Amino acid sequence: MDAKKIALTETNCDLYEADFYAWTQEQAKFLREGVWNHLDIVNLVEEIESLGKQQRQELRNRLGILLGHLLKWEFQSNKRSKSWFVTLREQRRRIIEILAENPSLKPYLPEALQKAYQDGLDLAVRETRLNDRDFPPECPYNIEQVLDSNFLPGEPVKSGQNWSIKTDR
Repeated sequence: MDAKKIALTETNCDLYEADFYAWTQEQAKFLREGVWNHLDIVNLVEEIESLGKQQRQELRNRLGILLGHLLKWEFQSNKRSKSWFVTLREQRRRIIEILAENPSLKPYLPEALQKAYQDGLDLAVRETRLNDRDFPPECPYNIEQVLDSNFLPGEPVKSGQNWSIKTDR
């Protein structure tokens, strides 16, 4: 590698460490202009991989919230609220959007469901008077149920509650 290329690589790394936003804008400019020899390949590869991991994490986070509220819905039926119902609807909608934008995440759903269950369990324990032992140790719902806008574990919505089950806007 010649001295000019080494200096450019060091400048890219310095900017990456000092001002990430400026680095992203500079890299985008180089990509748009086709200035391939100015690209910070090492950090670009790391950031692209990180973006993929963020999508997986977002899916797990949404599933965790959804599972926590499904558990609360089922195991504290006397405390059901419109807020819980709306959270179920919102999380399902967001998960469907993530999957529509990232269809290659669909095969990851069974693993994500199992990983997210622990977060959902923590949420249910934190937000209720129930303990870990009051809930199933493994996720009691399959992915089809979790994503089904009509699935509400336990007793259905009582008559007189006009909460819409529809998940689309």
